[in-house]
Amino acid sequence: MRSATWLFAVVLILFVTPTLAQGSRGAGPRSTAAEGTPKNARSDTSATQNSSYVIGPQDVLDVDVWKENELTRTVEVRPDGRISLPLLNDVQASGLTPSQLSANLTERLKKFITDPEVTVIVTQINSQRVYVVGEATRPGAYQLLPGMTVLQALSSAGGFAMFADTKKIYILRRENGKQERFQFNYKEVINGKHPEQNIELKAGDQIVVP
Repeated sequence: MRSATWLFAVVLILFVTPTLAQGSRGAGPRSTAAEGTPKNARSDTSATQNSSYVIGPQDVLDVDVWKENELTRTVEVRPDGRISLPLLNDVQASGLTPSQLSANLTERLKKFITDPEVTVIVTQINSQRVYVVGEATRPGAYQLLPGMTVLQALSSAGGFAMFADTKKIYILRRENGKQERFQFNYKEVINGKHPEQNIELKAGDQIVVP
């Protein structure tokens, strides 16, 4: 009697186990993600748009209109400070921060799209440049880094050519339609004299090495 009971238990286990396993595989873990991500689940990149950086000509922008692939594109700011986008045609970008441009585009797209969401990211900073000209080792245009000074720009340009007059370097800057000139005596500055000559540069400054 005990043998018959044991045999029945073995047969029952062999029959039930594959059935349970098949049912478990069929059910599987239920996905919690709905088909089509909810709007409020979209990754929020707006925190990166609060920068005080001001867009300028030749900067490259990623303009992302959520769920509107036809409107999402990478554009370069033209010399006139504008960008071209579908539906909106020409839009002023230069002089605005990324967040300001995002808000402007969002408002203008409301005429064509229900509740648009626009993100603007600067992917290439080409407008923020300074220029080293004259008797430098590598004269040319250099990207303006935050807080860059005259000494740092000259270092980026590789220093001076053989016949450079390092006592008579000057910086040309155009602001409000007027050109300003700042003197820079390299030897004085590196010797700790008149450190105020080592000014912080602005976009468009020209460092002239005679």
